[in-house]
Amino acid sequence: MTIKVTIWNEGRHEQLHKEVQDIYPDRIDGAIAAGIANPDFEIRRGTLDDPHEGLPDSLLNDTDVLLWWGHMAHEEVSDGLIDRVQQRVLKGMGLLVLHSGHHSKLFRRLMGTNANLSWRETPQGDLERVWVVNPAHPIAEGLPPYFEVNASEMYGEPFDIPQPDELVFISWYSGGEVFRSGCTFQRGRGRIFFFSPGHETYPIYHDRTVHKVISNGIRWAKQTHTDGRILENWHRAEPIHARPT
Repeated sequence: MTIKVTIWNEGRHEQLHKEVQDIYPDRIDGAIAAGIANPDFEIRRGTLDDPHEGLPDSLLNDTDVLLWWGHMAHEEVSDGLIDRVQQRVLKGMGLLVLHSGHHSKLFRRLMGTNANLSWRETPQGDLERVWVVNPAHPIAEGLPPYFEVNASEMYGEPFDIPQPDELVFISWYSGGEVFRSGCTFQRGRGRIFFFSPGHETYPIYHDRTVHKVISNGIRWAKQTHTDGRILENWHRAEPIHARPT
């Protein structure tokens, strides 16, 4: 069955910074879309500056799995859009939060924390070695014991998130830091995967192994069935078992 994938990208760096335009001439969402393209995915794209902030109800309600990338304009995303996306997650839409999306309104709301961390960005980047610590997990399917990103922004612990439901990846950086770089969570019926490798000034979203992780994450986040009851608040006027008279 085809998975309807929507890639949402803030899209501001590509407008403002030539070095980002050079690395991602079709924007970050375009590089991801090209890298994960296959017959199983129906891929749509949106940005913050598109009508309805890139996610009109007609698109959001038709999305099985949403990918979210943002960085410099988190606070420009309307609370109304965050409300709508949160409700779609609770009702079963899968969500992949990528890299600096950890500080998005959406991720912080779903986590209930500030999602702060330590970070370092240098012109040459840090070597990032991503260790697969849960090789039996579906997101790790087809991956080697570890893979490397030659130039990456360092994200380091402590990472202010709740205890993940599952930890799939831990990254080590050449500066000595470590980071929980691949975590899963469940909110309502929705599956969430946070994956940190990816940055606007490094060509990480052209990396085939990163594409593989994202593709695996999409397949994992897609609801395995759609017939489960959606939890709502309702008035149960009559008891299930009436008291004897």
